[in-house]
Order: sequence, then structure tokens, then C-alpha cells
Amino acid sequence: MRWLTWWDGRVALLALDVAVAVTIIVVTLAGGDPRDPHPALYVPAVVVSALALLARRRWPFLVLLVAVGCLLFAGVTLLPLTVALYSVAARNGVSVVTGVAAVVAVLGGNVLHVLREPPSLTTVVLVLVVFAVGPVLAGLWMHQRAELLGVLRERADEAERTRTLLADQAVFAERRRIAREMHDVVAHRVTAVALQAGALSLRAPDEQTEQAAETIRAVSATALEELRGILQVLRDDAPDAASPGAGLLASLEDLVEEVTATGARVELKLPDPLPAVPDQVGRAAYRVVQESLTNAGKHAPHAAVDVRLATDGGRLAVEVTNRLTPRHTGVPGSGYGLVGMRERVELAGGALQTGPTGDGRFRVLAEFPVVSVQEAK
Repeated sequence: MRWLTWWDGRVALLALDVAVAVTIIVVTLAGGDPRDPHPALYVPAVVVSALALLARRRWPFLVLLVAVGCLLFAGVTLLPLTVALYSVAARNGVSVVTGVAAVVAVLGGNVLHVLREPPSLTTVVLVLVVFAVGPVLAGLWMHQRAELLGVLRERADEAERTRTLLADQAVFAERRRIAREMHDVVAHRVTAVALQAGALSLRAPDEQTEQAAETIRAVSATALEELRGILQVLRDDAPDAASPGAGLLASLEDLVEEVTATGARVELKLPDPLPAVPDQVGRAAYRVVQESLTNAGKHAPHAAVDVRLATDGGRLAVEVTNRLTPRHTGVPGSGYGLVGMRERVELAGGALQTGPTGDGRFRVLAEFPVVSVQEAK
């Protein structure tokens, strides 16, 4: 509601101004004397001078002139003039406008008394103090208070921005530290595995060993490429553009081929055609399948794994199931696989369910909203 901008969008201020106007009308009509100087103008002038106060926050000086005019031509009470003078001082502070308004208010408030009878010292002092000095001082105090609150608000906003900037700098520094650690430790180890696997494939005693070594080398090289992209994101604060978005769903076939090359049994079923999804959903779906296959290989080695993607009702379902086995490879895990998987799915707007089923299988089910790339843009 644009008209509420006069009252800073606050209904309470509007209600206050309406209450002031109604009070002035009631008090003036109940105790006023409409016989002098113009009885016919008295009631309309009272209503006009009181209702004009509704615009005092937008045009305080104009409201002051209206109050002076009603006072001079119809002899209304000094209350509208007092409120208008206060509004001028509160709006403009110590300024020429406030000074002119005070002079106009003093002259307007005394002209009628001068016409009726010579003013006494008591009348002059009363008018100056109660109807001129008091409203001006009160208005100046409110103006100074508003400026002080504005300064404090700006300082609070500046402090919040500084705190956010320092937090961002701390996060960026921590990300660079993590990138250094990953490069010095993880990248070194994976590179050593790739080199050893390459050397083994050259000196393999048989074809099966050569194929296994070549698979290890290829997987290690892929891991190094992905690690390089992660390190770039950590260091440069760049978007995760190294991995394709919707294309990751299609690259699930390559992922399954890499896993099956290690001897695992994986069956993949994809919808035809593949849905066009935003990059974030595509990455999350890919990582769910990747982490699920890794977990299945560690906790249920040689067990058949079913990977199914399906679209239904505007949602993409990614389901990975495998038979529970008592065997375990003994390969240690980080303990954060399922946690990271859940966080990635939730960031993409989806939901994740993990756990054993009633038929002795372990299931990972992730559901994402299907929004086309064009709609997402």
C-alpha cells in the first residue's frame, strides 16, 4: 500500500494521527466559541485544520499554513497550529524552515489576541512557551533522536557486513588450507597408485592382471581429474563447473563400466529419454550412485547391485539396492559418506532415504524435483 509510505508503512502511526485529528475536533467543538469572528466558518475550519494534520508527516509546513489560516479567519483553537509546528521541527531539525515556521506560528497565534484586546505579558509568555517554544524543542528532540537511531542502525549494518566479510575470509582461508592438505596428501597417494598400476600393467605376467592394473590406473587418473576440479573450487571459489550437469545422468553408464571392470556386478536402468535437469540435481544424482556403488563394494563385495533411475509425477527417483552380505572388504571408510550424500541431495531440493529393506537388501533412494534446464533459467 503506497499511501502508507507517509507513515513509514506503519499502521500504528496512521492510527495515531487519526486519533489526534479526532481528539482536536471533539475538544474544539465541545469548548469553542463559534460566534467570533466568523461563526459560519468555525465548524468547517475546525474540521479542515484537524484533518490537515493527517498530512503533517509529508507536508508539515503546508499543514502549518493551513492551521494559521483557520486560526486567523475562523478563530479555531491553537492545537492544530501547535501540532503542525512540532511536525515541522521534527521533520527539518535546526534549519531555516523551522525558524520561519516558529515565527509564523508566533505571529499567527498572537494576531487574534491583538485584534481582540492588547496582549498582556502573561499571554505573550504563555503563547511563546506553550504553543511555540515547547513544540519546537520537542520536535528538535525527536529529529535528533531519529538521526541518532539512523546512525546506530548504519553502524549495526556496517558491523554485520564486516562480520560477514571476516567470516567469508576465514572460510576462504580454511578452504585454501584444506586444498593444500588434499593436494599434498590425497593427490600424492592417488598419483602413486596410478604410477604403480601403470608399471604393473607393463610388467603384468598375464592378461587378467594387465586388465586389472589398467583399470586401477584409469580409475586413479579419473580420481585425479576430479580432485583437480575440487581443488580449483576450493582455491578459486569458482562454481563447480568441471562436472557436467544434466550430462552426468548419461555419464552414469561410464561410471558403471568402470565399476564393473573391477569385477563388480552392477545392473543399470535409465529412463528413455533422460530428463533434462539442472546441474545441481545432475551432480547430486551422480554422486548418490557413485557413493552407493563405493559403499556396496566395501560392505557387500561381489553382491549384485541394481541402479535404477525413473521419472514419475515431476520427480526423479534414483534407487540403488544391493544384497546384504556378512562379508566385508576391511577397507576403512571416512564415516561421512552418507552424511555428505544427504547434504548434497538436500541442497539440490531432494530427499534421501537409506537403510535395509525387509527382503535382506540395503537401499539408497534419492528423489529430486524434475525441472527442465530452460525452466530453471
